Amino acid sequence: MKRKHSGYAKWGYIFCLPFTIAFLIFTLYPIIFTTVIGFTDCKGLGTVKFHFLVDDPFLNFKNILANPSFQKSFRNTIGMWICNFIPQIGLALLLTAWFTDNRNHIKGKGLFKVLFYMPNIITAATVAILFNALIGYPMGPVNDILMTLGITDQPINFQVNKAVARGSVSFIQFWTWYGYTMIILISGVLGISPEIFESAEVDGASRIQTFFYITIPNLKTILLFTLVTSLIGGLQMFDIPKLFLLGGPDNATLTTSVFIYNQAFSGSYLYNRASAASMIMFIIICAASAVLFFTMRDKDEAELEKLTKQQEREYRKMQKERRKSHE
Repeated sequence: MKRKHSGYAKWGYIFCLPFTIAFLIFTLYPIIFTTVIGFTDCKGLGTVKFHFLVDDPFLNFKNILANPSFQKSFRNTIGMWICNFIPQIGLALLLTAWFTDNRNHIKGKGLFKVLFYMPNIITAATVAILFNALIGYPMGPVNDILMTLGITDQPINFQVNKAVARGSVSFIQFWTWYGYTMIILISGVLGISPEIFESAEVDGASRIQTFFYITIPNLKTILLFTLVTSLIGGLQMFDIPKLFLLGGPDNATLTTSVFIYNQAFSGSYLYNRASAASMIMFIIICAASAVLFFTMRDKDEAELEKLTKQQEREYRKMQKERRKSHE
């Protein structure tokens, strides 16, 4: 039986081998190489010799942190993420409550879910082209509607106004991802025991009370997952700002990922600074995620775990004292 078990075990390692090799080559090696380049003077195209910055290893990091464009891109990234995440999670929670309430007899729930999720499967290039056409200047559907309704006499160039440009990127991100967030939250609600909802209904709890006092507390882990993944995705926002407005107007939609791309592949090809900026964003994402995990942790469970460890230590201490007394 032991030999047979060992024979089965080797197939698990064999099946894991392709992923492990791909991870080492395409993920781990680039991460390590990027980290190394951040402490060098590497720049340019082709085969390039680079040297470590012995005098000041953190020179690239200092230059990036002092760079006004990086500072602006970071502010833009945070602002656009907040502006798209708040309505995204709000609408996703509203739709989740609507779809999962057994007292609502909605026909075609599956169709609605597919329609709401569909923007998430459209490629970023397609979305950028779509919204470029919608708010086109001087001719575009949005301008035609505004002029037909008499809201404006002349077509508006939406891509020139900074606030409108940021709002457009935030709206596109919200429109693309709210369906995905809704599906995640619905799956979390379906994992809650139906008996809890039945008990609440028998006790006379309203739908609002059921949602806020039963659904939300039981979705705490799922909400943490959604918040952390959205934060990571938001701080890595690249495709829509790059393809839709190219970071304009006047760097109003420049994000940190677009800044890193421009440093590495536009102009002077400053690989060292791009690597340093990448590592700074990696540290910021790790720190922000750690804060979220700590803030949204289950305090009762943490206290229980702490109490259990304390009791274990006391028990071991008593055991040692008994052994000493017997000796």
